[in-house]
Amino acid sequence: MGEAISRVLWVGVGGAAGSMFRYVLAGWVQRTVVLFPIGTLVVNVAGCLAIGFLSERLTDSTMDPVYRTAILVGLLGGFTTFSTFSLDTLKLAEDRQIGLAVLNIVASVSTCLAAAWAGQRIAKWVLAS
Repeated sequence: MGEAISRVLWVGVGGAAGSMFRYVLAGWVQRTVVLFPIGTLVVNVAGCLAIGFLSERLTDSTMDPVYRTAILVGLLGGFTTFSTFSLDTLKLAEDRQIGLAVLNIVASVSTCLAAAWAGQRIAKWVLAS
């Protein structure tokens, strides 16, 4: 099998696993808060932390590039949920819950950027040890 086909298949496997994990984790977290899409926020922050860390950690690793793509594009791409974030925010706005919609935008974007940055810093710290 060619590398391109192998890469696509592994991305699909990773994406399926990431999507299933997202569904379980977001649903579990969401049961704690009803009015705010906290499950999506938690998944996005965790995914951004993971992609920040793993992208830094795997850049110069000896891992096969096909597997690296499967993890970063497939698994984490299936796991993170900015499409769901967008839909949740639009739903809040349509329900005239503008304050919660704005809170969701600010909280998601700022904490996910901070988590990606923290993941990179943690990876550099771990690699330096």
